[in-house]
Amino acid sequence: MASQAIQIPHGPARSAHLLQRTTAEWRASGDDLLLFAYGSLIWRPEFEYAQALPARVLGFHRVLRMRSRVNRGSPQEPGLVLALISGGSCRGLVYRVPREVGEEVLPRLWVREMPNGVYEPRWLNCDTPSGRLRALAFTLSRQSPNWTGPLHEPELLHIFQHASGRYGTTLDYLLRTVQGLREHGIRDMELERQAHLAARHGLCAPL
Repeated sequence: MASQAIQIPHGPARSAHLLQRTTAEWRASGDDLLLFAYGSLIWRPEFEYAQALPARVLGFHRVLRMRSRVNRGSPQEPGLVLALISGGSCRGLVYRVPREVGEEVLPRLWVREMPNGVYEPRWLNCDTPSGRLRALAFTLSRQSPNWTGPLHEPELLHIFQHASGRYGTTLDYLLRTVQGLREHGIRDMELERQAHLAARHGLCAPL
């Protein structure tokens, strides 16, 4: 399974096209639905799964550099969510969702993760204790208009203070992710640095 980038503007039409394509790719594999979790799916999966395996992806890494105007922010005060971007590596979890359950899980996951089709869904090689598995992950291109690039500390602090969306604040999202990763023995030094920054400025309790 190898998904190619498509040239459809962000919005519901792009999201629907990507869901159709991804569903067809998965069905053609004949496997259970395998999902690579690196952020909120670790601590709030919201679906049934048969197995959760520690996993490492090479060639992509986790960053809090994607604008969120729905889930963790608003058009007036955009927030941030995590994305996988090219380069480095990333530790997370691979969920195995039984095939019969996957038919219902994938559309629900799309509503949560892809309301405007901003991510680039990809099937990535994930190294796990059960060997190498091919799992679906939500990646982001640096050419995306939702890619922020590096953010200075005053920008981050403003977002942590003001950004809130349908699932809550950007700061809560960051803190829950750090805690969720730690519970699985994963330490993300950049996310922890950002959480410490918020704590130093009195926006949250120390980690």
